[in-house]
Amino acid sequence: MLMKKPSYRIFDYTPRFYNKDEDPQEKKKKKLGFRRNSKIKRKKKSVVVWIAILLAVLYLYLKLIHQV
Repeated sequence: MLMKKPSYRIFDYTPRFYNKDEDPQEKKKKKLGFRRNSKIKRKKKSVVVWIAILLAVLYLYLKLIHQV
């Protein structure tokens, strides 16, 4: 459960004699501003952020223990 889950590969095939510029559906997509999901990637939180959060929680925990 702690390991990274593998992502599925997306099949992307462009036919040999397909002209993207002449396709009316592609022109509509460009006009409306649609993008593919594979091009849009979420930013993943870096390890430094997780370490900072862990240190902050540890600091608060130790601070609360000493007050009791």
